[in-house]
Amino acid sequence: MEQKKSRNSDSRRAIVIGSGFGGLAAAIRLQSAGIQTTIFEKRDMPGGRAYVYRDKGFTFDAGPTVITAPECLEELFSLSGRKIEDYIELMPVTPFYRLFWEDGFKFDYTNDMDDTLEQIRKVSPDDVSGYQRFLKYSKDVFAEGYTKLAHVPFLNWWSMIRVAPQLVKLGAYRSVYSTVAKFIKDEHLRQAFSFHSLLVGGNPFTTSSIYTLIHYLERNWGVFFPRGGTGALVRALVKLFEDLGGTIRYQAEIDRIITDTDETGASRGRVTGVRLMSGETVPCDICVSNADVVHTYRDMLQKAPAAKAKTKKLLNMNQSMSLVVIYFGTKKRYPQLAHHNVLFGPRYKGLLKDIFSNGRLPEDFSLYLHAPTVSDPTLAPEGCEAFYVLSPVSNLGKLEIDWNVEGPKYADKILNYLEERYLPGLRENLVTQRIFTPEDFKHELNAHQGAAFSLEPVLTQSAFFRTHNRDENLRGLYVVGAGTHPGAGVPGVVNSAKATASLVLNDFA
Repeated sequence: MEQKKSRNSDSRRAIVIGSGFGGLAAAIRLQSAGIQTTIFEKRDMPGGRAYVYRDKGFTFDAGPTVITAPECLEELFSLSGRKIEDYIELMPVTPFYRLFWEDGFKFDYTNDMDDTLEQIRKVSPDDVSGYQRFLKYSKDVFAEGYTKLAHVPFLNWWSMIRVAPQLVKLGAYRSVYSTVAKFIKDEHLRQAFSFHSLLVGGNPFTTSSIYTLIHYLERNWGVFFPRGGTGALVRALVKLFEDLGGTIRYQAEIDRIITDTDETGASRGRVTGVRLMSGETVPCDICVSNADVVHTYRDMLQKAPAAKAKTKKLLNMNQSMSLVVIYFGTKKRYPQLAHHNVLFGPRYKGLLKDIFSNGRLPEDFSLYLHAPTVSDPTLAPEGCEAFYVLSPVSNLGKLEIDWNVEGPKYADKILNYLEERYLPGLRENLVTQRIFTPEDFKHELNAHQGAAFSLEPVLTQSAFFRTHNRDENLRGLYVVGAGTHPGAGVPGVVNSAKATASLVLNDFA
């Protein structure tokens, strides 16, 4: 059903900064409601973290590859009476993940419940009933934390107070790992069912147990991959936006957001437009920033006195970990791999402590290995395989090293490890490779401290305590993406767009 246009909305002008999933979703919602919207993108292609690299016949998705909660994507199309399947095919992925440990243990994390229980029974019979209780707990958390709250903005203290009793009842003050450990005794299985918070930038040992909802979210809807790669899904969203009459401008980096307080020095005011790095000024009534939240307030609003307090607060908040990502293609296929592979190293808690707390670059690592050609062979030349492997590392605020020097060394170490344990003959079959380090997150994506997932998703930086979807002091300024509620991950940023757009339409209807 077509979304009803807001009265007088045609006279409103909205600008969205950044074309990541959050920015695209927000722009689609505003354009669907009749607000003329323009997206300004710094790079030459859309997607933000979901950029695409192409080389020698290989296609590499740069960022998110695990697509879950398809309902939030389908809704973007149904707003205007369209269907997602007319724009993109989402292919189910099974197993969801193939998990490997150095001691030879392997676990296929699949949506087949009988198969899951049988794998658990083989390694730890007592954990079968424990897993079933954990799944019920995860379902309860999903009902409260996702279904009820993921798309609802937290703008005041009362909004937090109202949900506090249920969060306490669900043990939100506990960590993901400690909650899993309440139900499951085997250490391999504890890791298998607690690593999910890393997918949104959180340490399983400190991230709120609310994030166990990811487990049920995947069980409920499945894990998907777009035919043609995540970049094809981005292009589908861009086409939808343009079909609705929206405009997107590339290589159009924003220098600053202009407000009527810039000259007066007032503590409250409104957004009046943006200025590009080229010097061009574009007026607007509504500005939605999908840029990094620290970059938004510290850099793009540096002339606005109303932003100073928010900047100071953000600079005191903890950022998520960063990543080293290696994109590489081989002229050989590796059939022992699944589409999504998690390779656990010799340490779990100690490794994560080094990354999140100690600020060390450890000798060991745990890796996520993406092999999209398992699902879509067209992403590589015939008989070849496209990969990316990522290793979580400390952000630049915790670890000060020269990544221009250490990055290639660290990448070599990872490739040697993969060749030794998982990809025999890797070096002699390499066709292409490139790396992306914390410095690249900082400079390419304007990510504060090179954080890959914006603010760390701990309880004291969630919901009301996260950057609000609507600014309190500057009328017309809104935030969308990983740094606001509900957080990182494709469902997180798409739902943040729903929360933010609802505020815009309420304010400007």
